[in-house]
Amino acid sequence: MSADNCLFQFQQQDLGYGASPVLHELTLKIHQGERVALLGKSGTGKSTLLRSMRELRASEVAWCPQQPGLVPVLSAFHNIYMGRLARYSAWYNLANLIRPQARPRAEIGELADQLGLQDQLWQPAERLSGGQQSRVSLGRALYQQKTIFIGDEPVSALDERQADALLQLLCARHQTLVLALHNIEQALTHCTRIIGLRAGRVVLDAPAQSLNAGELSDLYQTT
Repeated sequence: MSADNCLFQFQQQDLGYGASPVLHELTLKIHQGERVALLGKSGTGKSTLLRSMRELRASEVAWCPQQPGLVPVLSAFHNIYMGRLARYSAWYNLANLIRPQARPRAEIGELADQLGLQDQLWQPAERLSGGQQSRVSLGRALYQQKTIFIGDEPVSALDERQADALLQLLCARHQTLVLALHNIEQALTHCTRIIGLRAGRVVLDAPAQSLNAGELSDLYQTT
């Protein structure tokens, strides 16, 4: 791919916190239109890499963290609406909190149908199951309507059928995705490129179509 559509680039960089980098001598480029899966055991640097990419293009990224971080007392509707708080004035946001306006009601209602949340839309987040909270978090990110989606285990709390459906939705709505995933088959099915991490270093970077589940399972072996 040409340099013109390179969205993220790291050249021999250490990434992490202060004097204790998590990723070492990282050299990596990610281009527009790629669907990238990050695979590897916990602690290998996936979350660190995702956060670093988010910081590079904060205004263009829809961010879905591993922990939903919802406001417990607010409804699923209002937690999803928070994805667009920065677009509107404080007065409009306050009005929508007190009495949801017609346009966001319609937009979020349609999104809730796609997420399987139509019956929970007006329930406080604290009353939702873990899987439902995860879908609300996804909805909040989708409602931002950004071209790049970055997700840290965005479907890990869902069963495989639900996860596959929502990964299809993510791919349909975003030009570029970078996802930390724990399910190898989902990575091979929904992503075009696989990046494998081990001990803070990239040890695999290849097109998904050139790999198989057996090869990727090596990333999770104890060395």
